Amino acid sequence: MRHSGRWMTLADDRILEYLRENGTGTPTQMADSGLVRYTRPYINERLSKLADHGLAVNVGNGVYQITERGEAYLDGELDTAEDRPDDPATGATAEGEPGAGRSATENGPG
Repeated sequence: MRHSGRWMTLADDRILEYLRENGTGTPTQMADSGLVRYTRPYINERLSKLADHGLAVNVGNGVYQITERGEAYLDGELDTAEDRPDDPATGATAEGEPGAGRSATENGPG
């Protein structure tokens, strides 16, 4: 069973499922596939939000890929109900993993 955060929508599940099945994708590819039945601009907006929360990553040129956190969410192993975006300044994740409590200098260039 998946544990969706309040910030998530049904579109997010469809987008992550598409990325898992296809490896990568752009908002246009997803909208054209018929598997993600939302408009390209809305898919783009949701991908940005998913990337903010570490469930997807923009690999360049508007192409997105699912992350390990995204896979864990789809598998019901990650509860996004208490999820917060990662802190880019420190590298700390919502769980306080790598980079937590260290300065940006200690973490190296970013």
